[in-house]
Amino acid sequence: MIKQKVLFICVHNSARSQMAEAFLKQFAGDKFEVESAGLEPGTLNPLAVEVMKEAGIDISQNKTKSVLDFYRQGREYDYVITVCDESQSARCPVFPGGGRRLHWGFDDPSGFAGSPQEKLEKTRAVRELIKKEIQKFLSSFSGTISR
Repeated sequence: MIKQKVLFICVHNSARSQMAEAFLKQFAGDKFEVESAGLEPGTLNPLAVEVMKEAGIDISQNKTKSVLDFYRQGREYDYVITVCDESQSARCPVFPGGGRRLHWGFDDPSGFAGSPQEKLEKTRAVRELIKKEIQKFLSSFSGTISR
């Protein structure tokens, strides 16, 4: 069976795209080859690491990656999914080449204000939205993917 290739991209590859990659790998890694990258790779967001750990997924050893490096390597994807929020849509990277393009807008945990607990709660909410979007994406394959 040939796996469908999926790339999640956002600005820093530090939270949203990392969470989306992890969930798709968890739910259907046997059916999809999944990667994530960013335009300006930063450092992994500790809030994202914490909320994913709560969900039973360890992303603490993940590295942030550059979408430009993937492009230079000639990588191709069946699906390229941007996960930037609407306020960053102008900065959200585009991946040239074929593949179906989707956009799922999620708030950026790095921009959350408030106490550490409030930031954590907001990041949990983003995690749950990403998880639901991944499940919806998988359901669109109606019967070809088992979760």
